[in-house]
Amino acid sequence: VIYICAVKTENVQNHYFNHIIYSGYHSESKAKEYKHVCKRACQRAVDRLKAGALAVEAVAAALVELEDSPFTNAGMGSNLNLSGEIECDASIMDGKSLHYGAVGAISGIKNPVLVANRLLSEAQKGKLSAGRIPPCFLVGRGAHDWAVSHGIPPCPSEKMASKFSLSAYKRNKRKMELAEKIDTGHNHTKKRRQSSENENGSGCLDTVGAVVIDLEGNVAAAVSSGGLAMKHPGRVGQAAHYGCGCWAENACSMNSHSTAVSTSGCGEHLIRTMLARECSAAMQSEDAHQALLEAMQNKFISSPFLAGEDRVLGGVIVLRCCRCVEPPPSQNIQGILVEFLWSHTTESMCVGYMSAQDSKAKVSFPVSLISGLSCNEFQIQFAYIET
Repeated sequence: VIYICAVKTENVQNHYFNHIIYSGYHSESKAKEYKHVCKRACQRAVDRLKAGALAVEAVAAALVELEDSPFTNAGMGSNLNLSGEIECDASIMDGKSLHYGAVGAISGIKNPVLVANRLLSEAQKGKLSAGRIPPCFLVGRGAHDWAVSHGIPPCPSEKMASKFSLSAYKRNKRKMELAEKIDTGHNHTKKRRQSSENENGSGCLDTVGAVVIDLEGNVAAAVSSGGLAMKHPGRVGQAAHYGCGCWAENACSMNSHSTAVSTSGCGEHLIRTMLARECSAAMQSEDAHQALLEAMQNKFISSPFLAGEDRVLGGVIVLRCCRCVEPPPSQNIQGILVEFLWSHTTESMCVGYMSAQDSKAKVSFPVSLISGLSCNEFQIQFAYIET
């Protein structure tokens, strides 16, 4: 089943755009909280843009708000791994410089996106002493120590767990222990695999991310995640991988459109298909809506790299923009045409979006009847920014 929806706002002047994604399965009882945190993240990013911040700074600010919520699987309240610990992934990309920063399986840091952003900004300063190339992607203890040495305060892992993530961990652990006691031999392996699939299904895929465009037309994208529930210690998901979790690229001589993409879903599916970069490349086509539809179908759902998967779970938000000139009589007015699209194969997806002229963010919460089998819910937002 494919749901298609388009919303158009015509000739909106002086807009900075900020868009937030939060994907996966969401219980109805927490729907209000998910919407509230999306709205707060949008507002925080817009406040930074109004203060003169560039897109990459605003997108980091939005992610901090999302990570601080105990209802999201990122930063505070993240899923616990098999050992009962929290290990987070995050990445950020600046479309202007094309620099990227990421951390994987990092523990004891409240806002992983701040570490990723600091890696990005440090890399922009050039080589280190003795001509060493600065890192753009750090993992585990090394990432933690680097963060602390660069002024990012540590946070005890036990303080990062919320009552929701602790409850889920205890519940999942009991299920796994029961399955191991009951099942033996081939049946044991089969049952354990089925149990793992259920626990790592769309109920655990609530990665958070954002895409932003500033008044100068620069784009940026970021993503953060606590990973799958009951994951193996040391596992790194798509949120940290280059071209998989997020992508941002300003227009250039080779690309007529600027693009920013953020993904969510099953990390292994998104890594094997490099969905963020694939969607960005598809956005250079004339028809963005059709291009995203085809990218999701051909590069993700029907990808040969995922041929053995029963369900392919993912969500994506895409921001596309290009500079244009108003037709006569206002031909001397240049602007930026902005298109915002999203798609998901997960059971639900919470999306918020806001511009600097909006008094509050708008939030959509589409739900799919069938997950993992088809694309659902596309939406397009157009804006015109006078420059």
